[in-house]
Amino acid sequence: MAKKRELFFFKSYFRDFYASQSERVKKKILWTLRVVEDLDQIPEQYFKHLNGTDGLYEIRVQVGSDTFRIFCFFDAGNLVVVGHGFTKKTQKTSPGELAKAHKVKAEYYESQRKPN
Repeated sequence: MAKKRELFFFKSYFRDFYASQSERVKKKILWTLRVVEDLDQIPEQYFKHLNGTDGLYEIRVQVGSDTFRIFCFFDAGNLVVVGHGFTKKTQKTSPGELAKAHKVKAEYYESQRKPN
């Protein structure tokens, strides 16, 4: 089956988050990332656009009673740029986490403008 989207892990933001998780959480994160890559229509329980955020999405991972979010955004075509992740502790996403996601997005686009 051909992938519908390609994931690009920008810098070490995601890898640092992933490395700090238990094996059980890591397995669920990988499964959820495959859902994002492979399905035509991703159920909202796994992938959701964040209103009022200028193109930010969150990959949503639930393991037992623990909730994890991984910020991402689209670039050319179906390239999903994966930023940082965090453990969600409250109903609302913290302003600090949103600010970090916007910073990562700006960093990514700045890096794309620089000549190699």
